[in-house]
Amino acid sequence: MLRVLALSLIGGYLFSLLHIPIPWMLGPIVVVMLTQFVYKGPLKWSGKMRDLGVVMVGTVIGVQFNISLFGMMGSILFYMIVLNIILIGGAIGIAYLTGKWAKIPLRAAVLAAIPGGLGQIIVFAEEEKVKEIGIISYFQVIRLLLVVVFVPFIVAGQVMSKPPSDAKLTISLVLLIALAWGCSHLMKRIQLPVAFFITPIILLIALQLTTPIAMPPVPGIVMVVAQLLIGAHIGLMLKPDMVKLPMRVLLGGIFSALALIALTFGSSFLMSFALETTFATSFLSTAPGGLDQMVLLADAVKADVSLISMFQTFRLLFIFIIIMPLMKVFYRWWDKKETVYNSEGHVIKS
Repeated sequence: MLRVLALSLIGGYLFSLLHIPIPWMLGPIVVVMLTQFVYKGPLKWSGKMRDLGVVMVGTVIGVQFNISLFGMMGSILFYMIVLNIILIGGAIGIAYLTGKWAKIPLRAAVLAAIPGGLGQIIVFAEEEKVKEIGIISYFQVIRLLLVVVFVPFIVAGQVMSKPPSDAKLTISLVLLIALAWGCSHLMKRIQLPVAFFITPIILLIALQLTTPIAMPPVPGIVMVVAQLLIGAHIGLMLKPDMVKLPMRVLLGGIFSALALIALTFGSSFLMSFALETTFATSFLSTAPGGLDQMVLLADAVKADVSLISMFQTFRLLFIFIIIMPLMKVFYRWWDKKETVYNSEGHVIKS
């Protein structure tokens, strides 16, 4: 972990010197990922460190959340549903084409293309006894990497960089992060999706609505630390053994990721026109990357962090609560369709 920390600090510092967007996340991702391919010693990063980074992001979003958005929920909800239907429908179409070309079974190709959390998708695949776990992991990881590498450069040209905050780190902010950390663990136990991100936001919004507590200012160092903790984790996700997959599968993963980025690029114009948002806000709201990474990027530029958080959170909940149960029903139907029985009613092929 100390090696990974040192590599992450080096990567973040170099990328900040080069004025690359969100340097303290992209720097650790690139340097740690490349190091894995040349250094054969152990490189590890605790999942709890990544979770802490996500809690910090969620706490900052909760502190700065625009409460007035709740008054627009009617119109916003309609567009969230429409954009998610476009994204999921497009992802399934991309999965069909990719599966045909790369010779991947349809159910594995769909799970590989659905822009949900990697952990939840893998658990779902194991429950459904999908054998191509390695392929699904590669597609999900390569999409996340391409999104967090390309999207900052797509968005950065549209907006001015956010000036660094000169606020001081306060005891009250540290206590809020600690409270959010504890509550997130409780919510994780009851299986709340993306608990380490959603819990702090809900907690801080509730505190703002029900108590007279003044929200503390957020110094820039808080988001720098969060970027580093999350970036180190992502950099270790692409394992060297993943590139040993067949060339068609490797290229299929890249095609699938780029096609999803292009799809969200187009659909973001619909959102920008309908809700009169900036391109950066609409694109980050629909981009198929990790929720925490898109919010970190939104914080680094002058985008509407509250709106992006709502759209990204809704997409994950939409996938977990609606799409995955529908996929379970579809897989059951597909299994029955593919099952062959003999004259005595016994299964002879499935």
